[in-house]
Amino acid sequence: MLKSKNSLGIIFFPAFDWAISPTHPERQERLLYTQDQLREEGLFDIEGITEYKPDVAAVEDVERVHFCFPDVPSVATRSHLISAGGAMKAGDLVMEGKTDRAFAMVRPPGHHAMKVVHGSRGFCTINIEAIMIEHIREKYGHKRIAIVDTDCHHGDGTQDIYWHDPDTLFISLHQDGRTLYPGTGFPRDLGGPNAMGRTLNIPLPPNTSDEGFLMAVERVVLPILEDFKPDLVINSAGQDNHFSDPITNMNFSAGGYAAMNDMLKPDIAVLEGGYSIQGALPYVNLGICLAMAGVDYSFVREPNYNAERIRQDARTTAYIEELCKQLPALYFDPPEFVSKGDSRQGVITGDRYVRHKQIYYDTDGINEVQQESVTLCKECRGLYKVETRADSGPLCLGVEIPVNACPECRAKGYQTVEDAQIKGTYRYIQLINRLDKEYLRYGF
Repeated sequence: MLKSKNSLGIIFFPAFDWAISPTHPERQERLLYTQDQLREEGLFDIEGITEYKPDVAAVEDVERVHFCFPDVPSVATRSHLISAGGAMKAGDLVMEGKTDRAFAMVRPPGHHAMKVVHGSRGFCTINIEAIMIEHIREKYGHKRIAIVDTDCHHGDGTQDIYWHDPDTLFISLHQDGRTLYPGTGFPRDLGGPNAMGRTLNIPLPPNTSDEGFLMAVERVVLPILEDFKPDLVINSAGQDNHFSDPITNMNFSAGGYAAMNDMLKPDIAVLEGGYSIQGALPYVNLGICLAMAGVDYSFVREPNYNAERIRQDARTTAYIEELCKQLPALYFDPPEFVSKGDSRQGVITGDRYVRHKQIYYDTDGINEVQQESVTLCKECRGLYKVETRADSGPLCLGVEIPVNACPECRAKGYQTVEDAQIKGTYRYIQLINRLDKEYLRYGF
């Protein structure tokens, strides 16, 4: 019997009862074909590769990460909680030493879900990677974590959640936002003033193939991971960079995905996008599983694969080579945060960083406006506050006391919530207290 080099836990959850519509790309068949392919290839006959069932995330697991308005049950279904629970299960398997690595093949996806949630955007409602990461930190102690998002679409939700976190490195390789939803993810976006350089975006041009992706990983991502020295590496394993994907414009192959995973060596992978249900996902997922398990993946080939037809041109290669020269400096020597009066990028006002955002939830047709602020504290990460309104709905308030909060920021957090209750300005108020593990919600 073939034995894997690394023990691998695989968690499946196709979400039979959740789809945006019967013919929408984000539907259960995304995983059903993959499930059949893995069994036909005999993946689970390899000693060391084991299938596990997902857990179910509790409301508190979601509220540890998100401000959900009016509340979690109003925006997330049980399928969303099981998808997040599947990611949490992957985290537990690795942290408890039951497996060396784990891959959560679950849906619905989550990397477009931001800190504040009023509904669904980019097919995502709650951020399943972030819920997993904060579950790990709360259960097993604080960890330095690197997230490498390889979905074709920029992981704007994950970026938003960790914008102010110096202990989380977020790297996103994606199709250039000037050519694809959500239209974000540019090199200038480096994180908030307390976490400059902890966000790094690698926008790749349309038609990038294996050569370009693997070049960016080798020349940019790996040296940064080596320097950051994370306790865990998480791969947001979107698969819509594949050349056959119907909603993107890239030329990555199943073999390329496997090779990239082999280079990254993530402790945990979590499925994100990928909508070539028959032509790509079964083969890409097989390649990733074999790479994570340390088993030969060289035989993995999808239908219609033609290396010459999908090869990137010389101009694309030259563009990516130049990116690879310039981007590492943004991490190794990030510029000092300069307040330029652009409220979209954020400005410093006194002892606070303030940023205004307008967010469109394309899946649910919601327009949100918000103002976030972070106290620039020398003793801790600073108190986080966000005021938010969706469409013409009520004004809502979220307050987060950070895990390393100093006494002053902790007291200021409670005072902010108390003052808001007295004034009656907000219909819904949510407090996330990571220091004392207290999660409170008020409605009026």
